[in-house]
Parts: sequence; structure tokens; C-alpha cells
Amino acid sequence: MSQSACPNQETDDCKCTYAGCPRHGRCCECLAYHLAQKELPGCCFSAEVEKTYDRSFAKFIEVCG
Repeated sequence: MSQSACPNQETDDCKCTYAGCPRHGRCCECLAYHLAQKELPGCCFSAEVEKTYDRSFAKFIEVCG
């Protein structure tokens, strides 16, 4: 998928708390990046869990399973 094909190129509703994130508010870029790292983006977690920066699939299963 090209960047121009992303319907959420910029959003003000980004849940990420990592201040230095270059993909902040760019959902498609964020999702592609985290999946390539074998993890999920912060928006898949509650605010409390997202702040731990543990975005592993194991953490997702632990808190949502």
C-alpha cells in the first residue's frame, strides 16, 4: 500500500504516548511499522498498558485474552 492510499494519513486522535514518534498520527505508517517489528501499535491497547511500551502480541493476549 502506498502512503497516498492510506485513508488515515493524518489523524488528531492518535493514542500513542511516545513523544518522539515520527509516525504519530499516521495510522497506516504506524501499523506497517509495528507489524514489521512483530508487534501491535499503541492504539490496540488501553491507555494504561500503552504507556508501558510493551506492544507485543503476548502482552495483547495477556490483557485482552
